[in-house]
Amino acid sequence: MRVNKNGGFTLIELMVVVAIVALLAALAYDNYSRYAFRSRRVDGQNLLTNIAAAEQRYYTNYNSYTSTIAGTTSALGMKTDSERGYYSASANVTSAGQIYTLTATPVGTGPQNKDKCKSLTLTDKNKKYQTGDTSNGACW
Repeated sequence: MRVNKNGGFTLIELMVVVAIVALLAALAYDNYSRYAFRSRRVDGQNLLTNIAAAEQRYYTNYNSYTSTIAGTTSALGMKTDSERGYYSASANVTSAGQIYTLTATPVGTGPQNKDKCKSLTLTDKNKKYQTGDTSNGACW
């Protein structure tokens, strides 16, 4: 007479399943992280385009750009931090107020600091740059 073994998993089968799940989780996490960086980058892009629009309005009135973005004496009356707090902006005005370069830099030790695009830059000629690489999609 034959005795049936109770059904179950061997340790090898269980380890193969665990390895497959770990591999899938690693791939999913990597893709999620890249997506999160791209979605948070919009915060810096919006900050720069809003400041650029304010600079253009200022230029219309005073025939020059200003490097003072925020503060009580600011002509632009804007904040230097982005809406969600991932980026901080600065302005560099040259050539007697006729050329500006705006830069959005990831804030401190925040989650956006690990983004490969690093800082985003926008000029008065609407040229868009980044200090890092574009391996995580176009920075702009």
